Amino acid sequence: MKTLGKKISELRKLHELTQEGLAAKLNVTSQAVSKWENDLSIPDLPILIEISDLFHVSLDELLKQKENMNSPVIVEEKFRKPVEQMMLKILVNSVDGDKVKVNLPMALVKAGVMMGMSMPEVGGTDVLKTIDLDALIALVDQGLVGKLVEVDSADGDHIEIFVE
Repeated sequence: MKTLGKKISELRKLHELTQEGLAAKLNVTSQAVSKWENDLSIPDLPILIEISDLFHVSLDELLKQKENMNSPVIVEEKFRKPVEQMMLKILVNSVDGDKVKVNLPMALVKAGVMMGMSMPEVGGTDVLKTIDLDALIALVDQGLVGKLVEVDSADGDHIEIFVE
Protein backbone atom coordinates (compact mmCIF):
# COMPACT_ATOMS: atom_id res chain seq x y z
CA MET A 1 0.00 0.00 0.00
CA LYS A 2 1.29 3.41 -0.96
CA THR A 3 0.88 6.43 1.23
CA LEU A 4 -0.35 9.74 -0.13
CA GLY A 5 3.15 11.14 0.24
CA LYS A 6 4.70 8.32 -1.79
CA LYS A 7 2.08 8.77 -4.52
CA ILE A 8 2.71 12.52 -4.72
CA SER A 9 6.46 11.89 -4.89
CA GLU A 10 6.09 9.26 -7.64
CA LEU A 11 3.71 11.41 -9.68
CA ARG A 12 5.99 14.44 -9.33
CA LYS A 13 9.01 12.44 -10.51
CA LEU A 14 7.02 10.80 -13.31
CA HIS A 15 6.16 14.28 -14.58
CA GLU A 16 9.80 15.33 -14.23
CA LEU A 17 9.13 18.00 -11.63
CA THR A 18 11.31 18.96 -8.70
CA GLN A 19 9.74 19.67 -5.33
CA GLU A 20 10.30 23.34 -6.10
CA GLY A 21 8.64 22.98 -9.50
CA LEU A 22 5.57 21.28 -8.03
CA ALA A 23 5.44 23.87 -5.26
CA ALA A 24 5.45 26.69 -7.83
CA LYS A 25 2.61 25.07 -9.81
CA LEU A 26 0.53 24.69 -6.64
CA ASN A 27 1.49 28.06 -5.17
CA VAL A 28 2.91 26.51 -2.00
CA THR A 29 6.41 26.24 -0.53
CA SER A 30 8.84 23.46 -1.42
CA GLN A 31 8.92 22.68 2.32
CA ALA A 32 5.17 21.92 2.15
CA VAL A 33 5.77 19.50 -0.73
CA SER A 34 8.61 17.87 1.22
CA LYS A 35 6.34 17.41 4.26
CA TRP A 36 3.63 15.82 2.10
CA GLU A 37 6.08 13.44 0.44
CA ASN A 38 7.49 12.42 3.83
CA ASP A 39 3.97 11.93 5.22
CA LEU A 40 4.49 14.60 7.86
CA SER A 41 1.42 16.51 6.70
CA ILE A 42 -1.23 16.33 3.99
CA PRO A 43 -2.40 18.95 1.52
CA ASP A 44 -5.71 20.71 2.07
CA LEU A 45 -8.62 19.57 -0.11
CA PRO A 46 -8.33 22.39 -2.69
CA ILE A 47 -4.63 21.52 -3.15
CA LEU A 48 -5.47 17.81 -3.43
CA ILE A 49 -7.90 18.66 -6.22
CA GLU A 50 -5.19 20.69 -7.97
CA ILE A 51 -2.73 17.77 -7.63
CA SER A 52 -5.37 15.40 -9.00
CA ASP A 53 -5.97 17.67 -12.01
CA LEU A 54 -2.27 18.34 -12.57
CA PHE A 55 -1.34 14.65 -12.66
CA HIS A 56 -4.56 13.43 -14.33
CA VAL A 57 -5.49 11.01 -11.54
CA SER A 58 -8.73 10.73 -9.62
CA LEU A 59 -8.95 11.74 -5.98
CA ASP A 60 -9.71 8.07 -5.24
CA GLU A 61 -6.44 6.99 -6.83
CA LEU A 62 -4.58 9.69 -4.97
CA LEU A 63 -6.11 9.19 -1.52
CA LYS A 64 -6.91 5.50 -1.19
CA GLN A 65 -4.05 3.42 0.12
CA LYS A 66 -5.22 0.29 -1.67
CA GLU A 67 -4.18 0.28 -5.28
CA ASN A 68 -7.20 0.40 -7.58
CA MET A 69 -6.47 -2.14 -10.24
CA ASN A 70 -10.15 -2.61 -11.05
CA SER A 71 -10.31 0.16 -13.60
CA PRO A 72 -8.17 0.01 -16.70
CA VAL A 73 -6.56 3.29 -17.65
CA ILE A 74 -4.74 4.56 -20.70
CA VAL A 75 -1.35 5.97 -19.82
CA GLU A 76 -0.13 8.87 -21.93
CA GLU A 77 2.68 7.81 -24.26
CA LYS A 78 5.34 9.94 -22.60
CA PHE A 79 4.59 8.31 -19.21
CA ARG A 80 4.37 4.67 -20.33
CA LYS A 81 6.78 1.99 -19.26
CA PRO A 82 8.14 -0.10 -22.11
CA VAL A 83 5.89 -3.15 -22.56
CA GLU A 84 8.94 -5.34 -21.94
CA GLN A 85 9.09 -3.98 -18.35
CA MET A 86 5.43 -4.78 -17.64
CA MET A 87 3.85 -7.84 -16.04
CA LEU A 88 0.79 -9.88 -17.00
CA LYS A 89 -0.96 -11.11 -13.85
CA ILE A 90 -3.59 -13.82 -13.97
CA LEU A 91 -5.73 -14.67 -10.94
CA VAL A 92 -7.94 -17.74 -10.99
CA ASN A 93 -10.35 -18.60 -8.18
CA SER A 94 -11.93 -21.93 -8.99
CA VAL A 95 -15.28 -23.09 -7.74
CA ASP A 96 -13.37 -25.98 -6.10
CA GLY A 97 -11.52 -23.49 -3.89
CA ASP A 98 -8.24 -23.53 -5.81
CA LYS A 99 -6.50 -20.17 -6.14
CA VAL A 100 -3.93 -19.74 -8.89
CA LYS A 101 -1.76 -16.65 -9.35
CA VAL A 102 0.44 -16.35 -12.43
CA ASN A 103 2.88 -13.48 -13.02
CA LEU A 104 4.47 -13.34 -16.45
CA PRO A 105 6.74 -10.68 -17.94
CA MET A 106 4.99 -9.14 -20.97
CA ALA A 107 8.18 -9.76 -23.00
CA LEU A 108 7.68 -13.51 -22.44
CA VAL A 109 3.98 -13.27 -23.31
CA LYS A 110 4.79 -11.42 -26.56
CA ALA A 111 7.45 -13.99 -27.47
CA GLY A 112 5.02 -16.82 -26.78
CA VAL A 113 2.33 -15.25 -28.96
CA MET A 114 4.83 -14.81 -31.81
CA MET A 115 5.60 -18.55 -31.52
CA GLY A 116 1.89 -19.37 -31.76
CA MET A 117 1.31 -20.28 -28.12
CA SER A 118 -2.08 -19.79 -26.50
CA MET A 119 -3.23 -19.48 -22.91
CA PRO A 120 -3.09 -22.74 -20.97
CA GLU A 121 -5.84 -24.58 -19.15
CA VAL A 122 -5.63 -23.49 -15.51
CA GLY A 123 -7.46 -25.12 -12.66
CA GLY A 124 -9.37 -27.44 -14.99
CA THR A 125 -11.01 -24.62 -16.93
CA ASP A 126 -10.59 -23.77 -20.60
CA VAL A 127 -11.80 -20.18 -20.15
CA LEU A 128 -8.29 -18.73 -20.49
CA LYS A 129 -7.91 -20.37 -23.91
CA THR A 130 -10.64 -18.05 -25.21
CA ILE A 131 -8.58 -14.93 -24.37
CA ASP A 132 -7.18 -13.27 -27.51
CA LEU A 133 -3.60 -12.53 -26.49
CA ASP A 134 -2.88 -10.61 -29.71
CA ALA A 135 -5.73 -8.20 -28.90
CA LEU A 136 -4.61 -7.93 -25.28
CA ILE A 137 -1.03 -7.11 -26.34
CA ALA A 138 -2.33 -4.54 -28.84
CA LEU A 139 -4.28 -2.82 -26.05
CA VAL A 140 -1.20 -2.76 -23.80
CA ASP A 141 0.89 -1.38 -26.69
CA GLN A 142 -1.64 1.48 -26.84
CA GLY A 143 -1.06 2.24 -23.15
CA LEU A 144 -3.92 0.35 -21.46
CA VAL A 145 -3.04 -0.98 -17.99
CA GLY A 146 -5.01 -2.29 -15.03
CA LYS A 147 -7.63 -5.03 -14.99
CA LEU A 148 -8.17 -5.87 -18.65
CA VAL A 149 -10.21 -9.06 -18.41
CA GLU A 150 -12.65 -10.46 -15.85
CA VAL A 151 -14.48 -13.70 -16.58
CA ASP A 152 -16.89 -15.84 -14.61
CA SER A 153 -17.10 -19.24 -16.28
CA ALA A 154 -20.26 -21.33 -16.49
CA ASP A 155 -18.59 -23.68 -13.99
CA GLY A 156 -18.31 -20.86 -11.44
CA ASP A 157 -14.60 -20.12 -11.84
CA HIS A 158 -13.57 -16.47 -11.57
CA ILE A 159 -10.62 -15.23 -13.64
CA GLU A 160 -9.01 -11.79 -13.72
CA ILE A 161 -6.18 -10.58 -15.94
CA PHE A 162 -4.17 -7.46 -15.09
CA VAL A 163 -1.29 -5.70 -16.77
CA GLU A 164 0.94 -3.45 -14.70
